[in-house]
Amino acid sequence: MTPKITVCRGCCCGTARKHPDVDHDHQLAVLRSRLGRAVRVADCLDACEVSNVVVVVPGPAARAAGARPVWVGSVLADEAVDGVVEWVEAGGPGSAAAPPEVAARIVPAPAVRDKRRSRR
Repeated sequence: MTPKITVCRGCCCGTARKHPDVDHDHQLAVLRSRLGRAVRVADCLDACEVSNVVVVVPGPAARAAGARPVWVGSVLADEAVDGVVEWVEAGGPGSAAAPPEVAARIVPAPAVRDKRRSRR
């Protein structure tokens, strides 16, 4: 089984409001055409300061060996989209090194919020 990606769309990622010069629909179409069912879309991943965000999730074998999901921010240029695709096709986190155009965009995952506290 190959790695999967989650693409943030719906909040500020993937919107012309924040990134008017990016063809967000085309980016998603490229990802889906090249990676097929490995692409999931999330409404918001809470990393708006580094939008557009893509999370590359390792395949099961790499995950079992200790690889963790990798957050890639500022996926705005075609080179970044192509780099994500190439990395997933090569095996993704734990199996292949991220291409330079992806490695330069790796960001920490946002802190997990305690939803119980935020409701008080």
